[in-house]
Amino acid sequence: MKTRILSAIVMLPVLIALVVIGGWPLQIFIGALGLIAMHEYYHAFSPENLWLHGISYFFAVIYIMFIHEISSKYFGIFVSLFLVVLLIYTVVRHAKTKPIDGMTGFFGFFYGCFLLSHIYLVREFTYGNIFIWLVFLSAFGCDTGAYFVGVTLGKHKLIPDLSPKKTIEGSIGGILTATILCLIYGYVIGKYFKMEDVNILLLCGMTGFIGSILAQIGDLAASAMKRMVGLKDFGRLIPGHGGVLDRFDSVILTAPAVYYLMFFLIRVQG
Repeated sequence: MKTRILSAIVMLPVLIALVVIGGWPLQIFIGALGLIAMHEYYHAFSPENLWLHGISYFFAVIYIMFIHEISSKYFGIFVSLFLVVLLIYTVVRHAKTKPIDGMTGFFGFFYGCFLLSHIYLVREFTYGNIFIWLVFLSAFGCDTGAYFVGVTLGKHKLIPDLSPKKTIEGSIGGILTATILCLIYGYVIGKYFKMEDVNILLLCGMTGFIGSILAQIGDLAASAMKRMVGLKDFGRLIPGHGGVLDRFDSVILTAPAVYYLMFFLIRVQG
């Protein structure tokens, strides 16, 4: 526990500073996290296919470098090209590569890099410097609320096969905690920022509710994957926390939720 707390004390200010700064420093940081997350995933599921991993890393770097253009205009072309190259590789190297390996390479990019990149996309979106914190409020608020409610009131197991300690009461407590925190945040910023093109409380409330549900799904999905390959943690990068996928397993799904809620609920002025 001591190591876990010390790691958080060191890393939290760095993460906050990069999110506040935004721009290319955050882009590089999120890109690096994405590549590390991909490495953790590939090491868990197909550690021997280094050339195939290299193809996936290459496309991940291209995606991060040109994230604005790809995400807004050329995503279909990018994904199609990426998939075609992976399929060509599996055909050429069919003697040593199974089709499932190509699928692993494809999914590893989306799970480890693409979903995580929405932290940067949220920060660079309209009012992103304000609403980026909803990503962490919904994810970590849910984790904290679920833990304390589960410890004090938890009686009914949620999915014991995946996470023996998680309870239904804790899950509900996490959703309520995240939703309330996001609504409080929305109320506070509404006092200081006038945004005629966005319903702040609606956006914050939906983010807290939907984001907290997705945060728990992300956590349970990571647990299921680790159980499948017999791992306790995906990595050891962060002392006391494991790897990137271990620490950001809930954020991986809350970040896209915040981004697309912003996309549909904020009326961008032309």
